[in-house]
Amino acid sequence: MSKEKPTVSINLIETSLKGVLLIENQYYPDDRGFFMETYNFRRYEEKGFERTFVQDNLSYSKQHVLRGLHYQLKRPQGKLVFAVRGEIFDVAVDIRRGSPKFGDWFGAVLSEENKRQIFIPEGYAHGFCVLSERADVIYKCTDFYTSGDEYGILWSDPDIGIDWPIKQPILSEKDKENPRLQAAPQECLPVYDP
Repeated sequence: MSKEKPTVSINLIETSLKGVLLIENQYYPDDRGFFMETYNFRRYEEKGFERTFVQDNLSYSKQHVLRGLHYQLKRPQGKLVFAVRGEIFDVAVDIRRGSPKFGDWFGAVLSEENKRQIFIPEGYAHGFCVLSERADVIYKCTDFYTSGDEYGILWSDPDIGIDWPIKQPILSEKDKENPRLQAAPQECLPVYDP
């Protein structure tokens, strides 16, 4: 007689930014480790999350690295982000011209311990910083990476006021030069579509 498998459940938690979701997936630990479904189209669809992903990315970063705030304009990407090793502080910023939440941000800790995911829809800038010694981050994207369609907003923009848990991050040269949100050319920002 076979043992019946438990039902896999997911919990989608709405945040202060419309469309930005924290996601908790059930996992099954035992003395060997654990098993977890990190994504299942049917289960997510049953919860009202109907997105198609076309590209998976893996990022390895050392402690205190900060990546962001990034977005694509002509080929915007929604991102489902998951820290498979280590711990990160992950951030979404509403940069859509005309949005009532323009410049607002939401951040959450994602880690191999809490196994949370965050979904960041198109029209938001995304970034994260590494809190642990290292972090491996996987993110699924709703559109393909497009060279030449990369934009960024300054990670430390005081008008946004992200409360990063690290004060002296390691940045790429490109991220050091990103403009503040108010200084970004209007044609380089996505448009709010209610």
